[in-house]
Amino acid sequence: MPRRRVTSTMVATRAGVSRTTVSFVLNARAGSGIPDETRRRVLRAARDLGYVPSAAATTLASGRTQTIGFVVCDARHLLTDAFLPQAIFMLTQVAHARGFRVLVEAVDDPTAPRAYETLVRATRIDGMVVINPRRDDMQLAALIESRYPVVTIGHPPGGTGYAFDVDNVAATRTITDHLLAAGRRRLAYLGYGAPSYTTVVERLEGYRQALADAGLPFDETHVVYGDYSAESGEAATATLLARLGYAAGATPPFDGLVCGNDTVALGALTALRSLGLRVPDDVAVVGFDDIPIAAHAAPPLTTMRSPLLRLGEGSARLVIDLIEGGTGRPPPARLQAELIVRTSCGSD
Repeated sequence: MPRRRVTSTMVATRAGVSRTTVSFVLNARAGSGIPDETRRRVLRAARDLGYVPSAAATTLASGRTQTIGFVVCDARHLLTDAFLPQAIFMLTQVAHARGFRVLVEAVDDPTAPRAYETLVRATRIDGMVVINPRRDDMQLAALIESRYPVVTIGHPPGGTGYAFDVDNVAATRTITDHLLAAGRRRLAYLGYGAPSYTTVVERLEGYRQALADAGLPFDETHVVYGDYSAESGEAATATLLARLGYAAGATPPFDGLVCGNDTVALGALTALRSLGLRVPDDVAVVGFDDIPIAAHAAPPLTTMRSPLLRLGEGSARLVIDLIEGGTGRPPPARLQAELIVRTSCGSD
């Protein structure tokens, strides 16, 4: 026999208070003047009875849907970006603990009229976490300026707003320096996505700075881009080698390949292997993010470990604080990635 649903009336009876008091306590209404002891008694009664508020009632009481949007700026990320599952996992854990649901959405064309306004109205989300925003996304910049609850994972367009991010420039400098210290002097760069994305630009900038610090020139012909898939990394690596005039059996035109993320790096390993080049003997390869499969690549991939769980957790806590009327504590300084050395760069 199904268990009878616990109601707010039952909580009120158990706590010895009115239903109005229960509503004030469970919906965290400010200025209600309810004594702390009464508040604790209501919360204890709700917990003991296993009370779960109805979504409809919560929406009516608060004017909110208790839903956060997790928004990607390119739907292809959802299929190919191995970064996303860990960030979504932690965001969902925090959201559920605070009575929110998470809706995953994509804004493929931020230039479309009212792209974000349409998303907010259609889904009735209370706020959003936007991952890897575009630098030129002026609609998102306007939404942030309007004070709608938005947190970005990545530098926000317009340069203002709440953001969590890795120090991409410093991290890519670190891993490029590691290759240089290992004696690799002829480097190339395999990026991902488009230069309109802030993370993409910052990681290339870290590579550029490391070369400059070492007194080495930056050569645009040694830079190529995939998208978000290993297949694109494989194709881009083959294109780069062909562009630089590589012929089978010859010395490769670069002895180190810095990759903007692990997914395209995995594709690069496949391309190099198919062309008869040995990793790391002929070409050292490094990635970024330390996705789970990186440790099991052939050979295991040297990479920068992004604090993915902290990014998901921090962005979730902050956007909920903003939704609930707080000013939100400023995010910490950019989080630092950790160098994870494996055999793909010739040292472990």
